[in-house]
Amino acid sequence: MRRPSSLLRRLRPVTAQLKIDISPAPENPHFCLSPELLHVKPYPDPRGRPTKEILEFPAREVYSPHTCYRNLLYVYPHSLNFSSRQGSVRNLTVRIQYMAGEDPSQALPVIFGKSSCSEFTREAFTPVVYHNKSPEFYEEFKLCLPACVTDNHHLLFTFYHVSCQPRPGTALETPVGFTWIPLLQHGRLRTGPFCLPVSVDQPPPSYSVLTPDVALPGMRWVDGHKGVFSVELMAASSVHPQDPHLDKFFTLVHVLEEGAFPFRLKDAVLSEGTVEQELRASLSALRLASPEPLVAFSHHVLDKLVRLVVRPPVISGQMVNLGRGAFEAMAHVVSLVHRSLEAVQDARGHCPLAAYIYYAFRLPGAEPSLPGGAPPVTVQAATLARGSGRPASLYLARSKSVSSSNPDLAVAPGSVDDEVSRILASKGVDRSHSWVNSAYAPGGTKAVLRRAPPYCGADPRQLLHEELALQWVVSSSPVREAVLQHAWFFFQLMVKSMALHLLLGQRLDTPRKLRFPGRFLDDITALVGSVGMEVITRVHKDAELAERLNASLAFFLSDLLSLADRGFVFNLVRAHYKQVATRLQSAPNPTALLTLRLDFTRILCSHEHYVTLNLPCCPLSPPASPSPSVSSTTSQSSTFSSQAPDPKVASMFELSGLFRQQHFLAGLLLTELALALEPEAEGASLLHKKAISAVHTLLCSHDTDPRYAEATVKARVAELYLPLLSLARDTLPRLHDFAEGPGQRSRLASMLDSDTEGEGDIGSTINPSVAMAIAGGPLAPGSRTSISQGPPTASRSGCPLSAESSRTLLVCVLWVLKNAEPALLQRWAADLALPQLGRLLDLLYLCLAAFEYKGKKAFERINSLTFKKSLDMKARLEEAILGTIGARQEMVRRSRERSPFGNQENVRWRKSVTHWKQTSDRVDKTKDEMEHEALVDGNLATEASLVVLDTLEIIVQTVMLSEARESVLGAVLKVVLYSLGSAQSALFLQHGLATQRALVSKFPELLFEEDTELCADLCLRLLRHCGSRISTIRTHASASLYLLMRQNYEIGHNFARVKMQVTMSLSSLVGTTQNFSEEHLRRSLKTILTYAEEDVGLRDSTFAEQVQDLMFNLHMILTDTVKMKEHQEDPEMLIDLMYRIARGYQGSPDLRLTWLQNMAGKHAELGNHAEAAQCMVHAAALVAEYLALLEDSRHLPVGCVSFQNISSNVLEESAISDDILSPDEEGFCSGKHFTELGLVGLLEQAAAYFTMGGLYEAVNEVYKNLIPILEAHRDYKKLASVHGKLQEAFTKIMHQSSGWERVFGTYFRVGFYGARFGDLDEQEFVYKEPSITKLAEISHRLEEFYTERFGDDVVEIIKDSNPVDKSKLDPQKAYIQITYVEPHFDTYELKDRVTYFDRNYGLRAFLFCTPFTPDGRAHGELPEQHKRKTLLSTEHAFPYIKTRIRVCHREETVLTPVEVAIEDMQKKTRELAFATEQDPPDAKMLQMVLQGSVGPTVNQGPLEVAQVFLAEIPEDPKLFRHHNKLRLCFKDFCKKCEDALRKNKALIGPDQKEYHRELERHYCRLREALQPLLTQRLPQLLAPTPASLRNSLNRASFRRADL
Repeated sequence: MRRPSSLLRRLRPVTAQLKIDISPAPENPHFCLSPELLHVKPYPDPRGRPTKEILEFPAREVYSPHTCYRNLLYVYPHSLNFSSRQGSVRNLTVRIQYMAGEDPSQALPVIFGKSSCSEFTREAFTPVVYHNKSPEFYEEFKLCLPACVTDNHHLLFTFYHVSCQPRPGTALETPVGFTWIPLLQHGRLRTGPFCLPVSVDQPPPSYSVLTPDVALPGMRWVDGHKGVFSVELMAASSVHPQDPHLDKFFTLVHVLEEGAFPFRLKDAVLSEGTVEQELRASLSALRLASPEPLVAFSHHVLDKLVRLVVRPPVISGQMVNLGRGAFEAMAHVVSLVHRSLEAVQDARGHCPLAAYIYYAFRLPGAEPSLPGGAPPVTVQAATLARGSGRPASLYLARSKSVSSSNPDLAVAPGSVDDEVSRILASKGVDRSHSWVNSAYAPGGTKAVLRRAPPYCGADPRQLLHEELALQWVVSSSPVREAVLQHAWFFFQLMVKSMALHLLLGQRLDTPRKLRFPGRFLDDITALVGSVGMEVITRVHKDAELAERLNASLAFFLSDLLSLADRGFVFNLVRAHYKQVATRLQSAPNPTALLTLRLDFTRILCSHEHYVTLNLPCCPLSPPASPSPSVSSTTSQSSTFSSQAPDPKVASMFELSGLFRQQHFLAGLLLTELALALEPEAEGASLLHKKAISAVHTLLCSHDTDPRYAEATVKARVAELYLPLLSLARDTLPRLHDFAEGPGQRSRLASMLDSDTEGEGDIGSTINPSVAMAIAGGPLAPGSRTSISQGPPTASRSGCPLSAESSRTLLVCVLWVLKNAEPALLQRWAADLALPQLGRLLDLLYLCLAAFEYKGKKAFERINSLTFKKSLDMKARLEEAILGTIGARQEMVRRSRERSPFGNQENVRWRKSVTHWKQTSDRVDKTKDEMEHEALVDGNLATEASLVVLDTLEIIVQTVMLSEARESVLGAVLKVVLYSLGSAQSALFLQHGLATQRALVSKFPELLFEEDTELCADLCLRLLRHCGSRISTIRTHASASLYLLMRQNYEIGHNFARVKMQVTMSLSSLVGTTQNFSEEHLRRSLKTILTYAEEDVGLRDSTFAEQVQDLMFNLHMILTDTVKMKEHQEDPEMLIDLMYRIARGYQGSPDLRLTWLQNMAGKHAELGNHAEAAQCMVHAAALVAEYLALLEDSRHLPVGCVSFQNISSNVLEESAISDDILSPDEEGFCSGKHFTELGLVGLLEQAAAYFTMGGLYEAVNEVYKNLIPILEAHRDYKKLASVHGKLQEAFTKIMHQSSGWERVFGTYFRVGFYGARFGDLDEQEFVYKEPSITKLAEISHRLEEFYTERFGDDVVEIIKDSNPVDKSKLDPQKAYIQITYVEPHFDTYELKDRVTYFDRNYGLRAFLFCTPFTPDGRAHGELPEQHKRKTLLSTEHAFPYIKTRIRVCHREETVLTPVEVAIEDMQKKTRELAFATEQDPPDAKMLQMVLQGSVGPTVNQGPLEVAQVFLAEIPEDPKLFRHHNKLRLCFKDFCKKCEDALRKNKALIGPDQKEYHRELERHYCRLREALQPLLTQRLPQLLAPTPASLRNSLNRASFRRADL
């Protein structure tokens, strides 16, 4: 280290070692000592090495109330200046002592020792600063202040000079100065910085009560009594507030409690006369206290204020009423504390004020003795109209006293005897003169003093709640505002006071009506009314405050239910509802009010005795009083024991007035839900969510409540929610559609509706007056019809419910269905009208769809999508930054989005906070969490399905004897089938299949006489479960399927229908299901066969043989399936197999149709939309063929012929004729597609696929067949849609007229050679590949696929397109030859194929060319360059129902060199003509073509071609025609070059003129060179050629010839 200055150079460095040991702090360290050195539990071993907690002095204020005793003083000596002190004072140290008096022995051991010393010492020294008369100190001394500091307590500082070289006879330390600090001044602890004078002499007697600043006579001072010693004191104390306002307040209260008058306060002396005034001033000055000490001492302050309210002080024998002042001070203190603590809440979200009420607040204890030795008496608050129970000794003195709470009112002393008052109290009070809402109310126009009969008890602690209620009611507006801001605090304080009053006064056994005096209840009524009014009026001005107030009021009433008469509380609730209802009619935004009222109801219903309060066991008869009250004499145990007599069941399931009177709270909640679910409700989605989640939360709490664990008890609880079933049923059209199909939600209802068409809903859910009644809706009574009146099928508009709300509502419905008494449900179902029953079944159907198990993968997918939320936030942030959304809209949006449980601030310390904490913000879930979620989801799905199944059984039992049984049972079976079709657990399937068997055996006509659809569906479901991996499910499904066949056989001695449906179902299952287990299905088929063989009842019939035939047939289909499985990865082979199976079913239209649909599905999956459309067209043709045989309707297509314009291939569907079609009862053509509706569906699907594939022209052809059917049915809605789609199709054709915008496909010839290919050996196919597929791509795909199948080094691709010689190939290898082919059209065809679409649709002929030379090379010189043209014809036209079609015909033509030259020149001329005539012109393309035509080319340019073939006239007259044709080609070529040059000249700019001149020069040279060649004359040009010389080479167009 460098020593920077000469002064420092003289210093001697001292080597030292500093060792710092840092270790991470554990969460909860053991052996902890508090800053006061007290053991902090757990302290397992007193010998353990302690960990000291250091008291923190934070830089910023920390607001937290004192909850434990702390009384510490920190002393910081800063500096000392003895420069003017004479004598040897250089090595200075300061001794610090805490003195309790002036005697040296009175130094107290309160100074904390250093770590190696004893815990406490009586003195402490600063370090010595060597040879320095003005040392500066850096030491901190920590002292533990005594609990009671008196005026004599002071800090004594003694200054010593320390001798460094001790001499014999002289002391080591010499005192050289003294100074002190008295710790109390005017009763306050002195802290802060001090600059003290230092005395040279010992302080005189009685110095401790004075400060050193006082010049005492006969004392010498250093530096002439100037301040030379600088020191600072800092206190951390829960005893001394260190705030003047708090100090004064505590002092005054203490003086009054002690009654020690007169009393000195600072410089003033307080007598009994002036103390009241001082106290009032101090109360109002509390609001000026600084926030940190106010919060720290808030518990003490509030305790003292409560004491002043409850125990008015007695001054000179008179009681001083400070109620109003104390109440106002309390309001301000709470407000200040709350403001300071707004940002500070402890870890559980608890507010320290709430902690005060819960932990710290107690009613004040016994009254201290009065002055003058009088015995303690019971003092009651003598506030406005409360001064009756006073001690007799005070009456005379107060005869002329004035109420200090309200100076305008004179107080007449009450002289009622205590005994009489008690008798009056016990008999109750006549409240006929209640002043609530009257002009005589305090502050009213005619206010007079009210003298109420006293409610006098022996206990003085009873009045805080009464006083609070009264003061709140009569408070002035600024105070009321402060109280309203924190109403929850005062409400809680009242509740706690009431509870303590009942507990300490041992009144908990008193009848509820007698627990509180009537005047207090009057005050409460007035208070609740005014707070309710505040909520209503502020909802639009200050929504947040209204929300807080609303919640506080609700919690208060909820608590009152536990303490006061329930009838009284229900009346308060009812009054509040009426208030809101009145306001709703004129409210500009009723949603906000309704939302608040919903919160109010939700909080009220969260009462722990909610169920009991609803009188679950009383029959539905009007109670005697207008609002039912549960007296506390009714014991809890009898709640569920009484057996309810059977009322009219319907009213239990409706929100009738009777229901709402009997079950008051449940009625309120369900009415709120009904209003929220009304279609016309505004702001619906938020209301939906709130209302439904309120019901849901309640049901959750009932379900987990051990009190309601028994089934009979739960049934009683469920009775409170029965109207929920009707509500949900009528909301059905607006629930989220989980079934995801058009009209799924109300299909069963509409099915049953047809039976009772025109009838309205019988027994509507909510009678018209619901909207007002107790709850009060936004409209006047009678102005709205009931929720479900009107035609039942009319879909109501209105806001649909979100998926989340719908699921929650359905969960609630399922809970009620599960727990309600089955007999009750049965009686209800019996009373339902058919349409209502239908809608109930729809509701059950929707429940199944909503809770269907989606599997773990679905959860993983959801997990990956949750980050979308953050993207939303990002978008909002951008909006805010860019200013596209204003602050107002942002606020409105936030208020709408607020969590369904309202503002977090309302969550009280006492209620469970769990469900307020939303966990959905977490994005990534662990694997275990997802596993757990999937498990819960699976269990929920099973539970929901089982509940639905139970309900269905109840419905079946109900309708068994009714007339409309068939239609209802059909609907029931549909729901059962849906449940069997969705993903279900093994547990459910066992029950579900048992139910299905019971249904079929009891009502076989359902399946075998009515709807084939049901039979088909059932067979499909059963077969799917027959292939299950779980053996129990297979057993049940096999039994079901076998019994189905047996049932069918018993009816008609054959089971053709089931046979047909099972075969079709298996085909469909095989074609569409991926993870289908063929092995398990074979086992099930074997089981069924065993059943048939061992069935004793049918042993003599042909049943067993028929079953055997069917099983054999199914085995065959399965074998084909196995093949399909093998070729799963080879789409072409797979489609070929499906095609083959479909061909095999040519005689059975249903199955062929099934397989065509399977193929369409597979094509769509692979993206081959054109092929999928063709499958649909074939299916439609098949159906049309059948319909034409069955009936002759003009509007129907006449069989397949009508579809030939769409595809020529479709004629193959006409194989069906009369001899093949069996009669209908055999079960043929009985599926849903073999109807006009089915045909329409198939055609619509075909059109949709064509549109997806871009074949818009074909869409038109499809609709040509569809429109007449729709016209015949007068289905104008569909016609409008069809014409709209046609317009779109034609518009797209117009916009894409050139054709380049849609590319239809690329075609390749693929030949397979080699024994390894099996059936494919030596087969040639034309493959249709997606547009713009390169040869390399298909080559690579096929090579890779077959290499994987046959192994490496087996597959070889033949690179050329020459004919393959099989003898030269290796028999062990597999060879594939791939050639690009182009569609070919004869000249006559091109006249019809005008558009790009025409030239890409209905293709049968394909052409490819192979260049060759006589010596075997592909390319050579011009005179020897030949070309082979190969023309291939396919079995069917493209597009077809397959993407590869076999080549059925091949034709080859060889061109001579001159013919090749003619073709080349014609091609060049065409290119020139195209480039010249292009519109708009493309200069670049034109110049490229010109450059290639007239530019000097190195080889095989036009000039060389002319020189080779036109230089000499051929000797062979056969070639004259070709020679002449080539000459004409060149003439045409020159003409086109000239046109192109002219066009180019017009297009170029000045910068290209030179380039153009160069092109012209080249053209001139070319023309000159060609001139002599083109002017030669052929000798026999026009001579007739003998017929014998004609051969194919002379023909202008090639005709086909088999080679």
